[in-house]
Amino acid sequence: MLEVLGGLFALALGSGFIGALSGLGGGVFIVPALVILAHVPMYVAVGASLMSVVATSAGASVAFVRDGWTNLRVAMVLECATVTGAVAGAFLAGHVPPWALELLFSLTMLQSAYFSSRKKGEGILAQSDRLATRLRLSGVYPASLSNPSSKPISYGVENVPGGALVMLLAGITSGLLGIGSGALKVIAMDSVMHLPLKVSSATSNFMIGVTAGAGALVFLARGDVPTAIAAPVALGVTAGALVGSRMLVFINVKWLRLTFILLQVLIAAEMGWRALSRI
Repeated sequence: MLEVLGGLFALALGSGFIGALSGLGGGVFIVPALVILAHVPMYVAVGASLMSVVATSAGASVAFVRDGWTNLRVAMVLECATVTGAVAGAFLAGHVPPWALELLFSLTMLQSAYFSSRKKGEGILAQSDRLATRLRLSGVYPASLSNPSSKPISYGVENVPGGALVMLLAGITSGLLGIGSGALKVIAMDSVMHLPLKVSSATSNFMIGVTAGAGALVFLARGDVPTAIAAPVALGVTAGALVGSRMLVFINVKWLRLTFILLQVLIAAEMGWRALSRI
């Protein structure tokens, strides 16, 4: 038993480490690790992954909130959509064939690899539209962390309904596949609602844990997350994420991005092959 727990912890440790280095979160890697290497059923891997995402997001988002990058008002408004999607996705996960979940996971990994390959930059700051103004969603972020006296930069928010629709899809994906769906959340805030990219990423990091928590409750209520699997996975992913975040500053970012794009494509191919071979 101890060997099994140790093996699960080691897999989760590696997944959390890789997830932190890539910026994609441990959930993206722990699901294929559990399914392919540990031969854990897909729905059990999804539930355990959601538990680990809650743990890692809670720790990682603290610094972003403290430094003023996270827009808490935007997060709370959009969580109405993403939590609804997560609960729906987690409910569906118990009724969808494992091969269909594996195929969807494969397609999601390819989508993540595509967006990881795109170079992103800060766009033109938007002006808040009527709905965003009434909800008081505009905010500020620090111009420079190294110079606390510098004047904060103001930004507006647009197209809240469009962002909420993408967030609903992100929540469904999260509940179905046990991942944070951070890429979709960033797309919703950056490309649809026109928040600054850094604010979008920080706010997404905060939202990931809440979304995963909603989905995890459904899995726990169904009894699909054995404690013997969830506990070492959550501990391992959290520990790996902490180590990975500290190592990030010493690694060549360009080669790191290319490595993880290749890794995502390989995982997508393996999960897709597993799914198609069962049809």
